[in-house]
Amino acid sequence: MGPGATPEAIERDAPTTPDALAELLGADLAAVDVIIHERLSSSVALIPDLAAYLIDAGGKRVRPMITLAAANALGGATNGTRMLAAAVEFIHTATLLHDDVVDESVLRRGKKSAHKIWGNAASVLVGDFLFARSFTLMVDAGDLAVLSVLADASSTIAEGEVLQLSSTNDASTSLDHYMRIISAKTAALFAAAARVGAMSTKCTPAEADAFEAYGKNLGLAFQLVDDALDYGGASAVMGKTAGDDFREGKITLPVILARETGDEEERAFWRRVMGGGEHRPADFEHAVAILRKRNAITRTIDFARVYANAARDALSAMPDTAWRNALVDLVDFVVDRAH
Repeated sequence: MGPGATPEAIERDAPTTPDALAELLGADLAAVDVIIHERLSSSVALIPDLAAYLIDAGGKRVRPMITLAAANALGGATNGTRMLAAAVEFIHTATLLHDDVVDESVLRRGKKSAHKIWGNAASVLVGDFLFARSFTLMVDAGDLAVLSVLADASSTIAEGEVLQLSSTNDASTSLDHYMRIISAKTAALFAAAARVGAMSTKCTPAEADAFEAYGKNLGLAFQLVDDALDYGGASAVMGKTAGDDFREGKITLPVILARETGDEEERAFWRRVMGGGEHRPADFEHAVAILRKRNAITRTIDFARVYANAARDALSAMPDTAWRNALVDLVDFVVDRAH
């Protein structure tokens, strides 16, 4: 089972939050944190300073926890598992650093974005350093198949970000196109995190596939809830400024649903604010009013629940352990944070 807490540490009828899962993982997660900070070391002081600023900013470590829990669900995390979990966190952090530069984001995890402190160039280059460190960790884990999974996920994430960038201010973005974006930029790393955790235990192909399906569907639900929260959440909950997607011209599911069911006046509004980037002071409030009128935020959460259910179903054939149950319950947290 690995060096984490005992199965009794989580009550089955209590939804698992990231904090509860972290407690269950115990020493496994602590060991990952040690690896992360060891691998941040560099003779160039700016690198650990900037990277640690984001890594230690209160992120929940959800993706590496999924890696560790998947391994424990199949017999126990190894030192290789822990290195892979650290690699997953480095990949995630690198993408955040790059995204904040591209999006010109002011906040990340409730704090001023790194590029606002150190500048765009430093943030991009430290992100590159973290990507490089992640591949060193993958090699040290000593499994070529696992290296292939995370390498493929890294390129898929980059493709998803470029796809989203190329779709910015395209008010005609379709549901299929949007799902391609979030499948690549968000769900791919969740899927890879779960799959490599399973693979680190020398699991069967069917088990690896099941955990990958869990991660992919959890990632889709996670992003859908995030996109809904951008129009209805508080900055304290999201760790970023409400309305960022709107101001950046990102066409997300709430807008797509409202546009499809709205009247011509509303569609003209979306074309102006999302397609042309022409914003007036009251536009965000008006956008939220339209979304509520068309029930688009609630419908987006309903979409998230479909993928959440698929994530739960993906693990239905796994042994009934505290680890499996914690991963299933984590799905509830991902959706319920919208309330």
